Formats: sequence, structure tokens, C-alpha cells
Amino acid sequence: MTAEELMRSRYSAYALGEFDHVFRTWHARTRPADVGADEGLVWRGLEVVATTDGGPADAEGEVEFRVRYQLGDERGEMHERSRFARRAGRWVYVDGDDLSD
Repeated sequence: MTAEELMRSRYSAYALGEFDHVFRTWHARTRPADVGADEGLVWRGLEVVATTDGGPADAEGEVEFRVRYQLGDERGEMHERSRFARRAGRWVYVDGDDLSD
């Protein structure tokens, strides 16, 4: 697995409401006590903009992405650069920088 593949699986988990996957793939040092989503939030699409490292032989990586969402009648976009690390042989999400305008 790569950091980008983990990013894509986390997006899918958010979209499907599978928050146990999101929780398990979040670094224990940085994850919140409760992982969930706003009531009525619908994820509408993912675009991976760029990746830095995060391959099968790397220990760390970054994935820059944009996601589209809808909350009620409001549509929006989130733009983030996420950091990932390999721990005990598996990738985990560490944190990210919000790049949204």
C-alpha cells in the first residue's frame, strides 16, 4: 500500500460512514477521541493533486488533494496537504495543512 492509496481509502470510508477505518488509520498521537462527520454531510468527489514520497519503500509521504462536499443546500471544497507515516509496516494519517482559499 502507498500513502495515496491510504488517502483514497480514508476518503471512501468518510463517504460511506465507516469511521472505524478512519480511526484505525489515524496516528495515535494526533487523532481525536471521536471521529465522525457532520449530520447530512455528503462527499461528492476526490481529486489527488500531487504526492511526495509515500511509496512502498518510503517511511513518510504527503498527499495533496481536493474533495468536494455538500451540506444541505451548500456545496464546498476542501483542499489539504496531508502527511502520512509508516508505523509497524502500515501507513497512517498524521496530520494536514488546510490549503483552502
